[in-house]
Amino acid sequence: MRLIRSIRADIRAVFEHDPAARNVWEVIFVYPGFHARQCHRVAHTLWNWRIPFLPRLVSHVSRFITGIEIHPGAEIGEGFFIDHGMGVVIGETSEIKDNVALYQGVTLGGTSLQKKKRHPTLGNNVVVGAGAKLIGAITIGDNVKVGASSVVISSVPHNATVVGVPGRVVEIRNPDTDTVERLPDPVWEKLENLEKRMVDLEKRLGAVQTVDEAAITADPSLSETTDESI
Repeated sequence: MRLIRSIRADIRAVFEHDPAARNVWEVIFVYPGFHARQCHRVAHTLWNWRIPFLPRLVSHVSRFITGIEIHPGAEIGEGFFIDHGMGVVIGETSEIKDNVALYQGVTLGGTSLQKKKRHPTLGNNVVVGAGAKLIGAITIGDNVKVGASSVVISSVPHNATVVGVPGRVVEIRNPDTDTVERLPDPVWEKLENLEKRMVDLEKRLGAVQTVDEAAITADPSLSETTDESI
């Protein structure tokens, strides 16, 4: 019964995250993310039973069929959803809590060659955008949103939004009041300062050119002097 409830939670997750889903049969038969999740259930069970070779074989066949690679050792909670899914990679020591959504091209990767915790831990209600890379034994808090193509290499607090390369927290939502605190972005501030300086320099250069043109108009001989100096 627990297995049936868990599978139903996966189906509900599809309807919650994908408005294109029309009915249960469509989810069961044509959604590769759902297929990869169910294959991982089998592989993970065999992995926990310490059966050699077979868990990796199930994972490999699932990858061949769905384009989604989930290591049998990864731990995945309830209501897991992978949209489209092609290119998704989930490493061995990854931990994924409940109601997590991943989009195509997401990688939960590791940096260490040691046999220890080396992949990310994702909290509840996390959404990871297409192409994002989460690297190392970092912790992503509950209700976090990771922007598409971001590269996250450090832990993220609860209720945050992360974007960029490397990923940085740009806002934190207060779930009690549903208000958003915008955090300063040093990179964006530097770009704005550079833009302001460029505008200021253009104005100064324009003012100098205007003075030179006025002086040449008043005394044409200055133009000859300028040409000779060049």
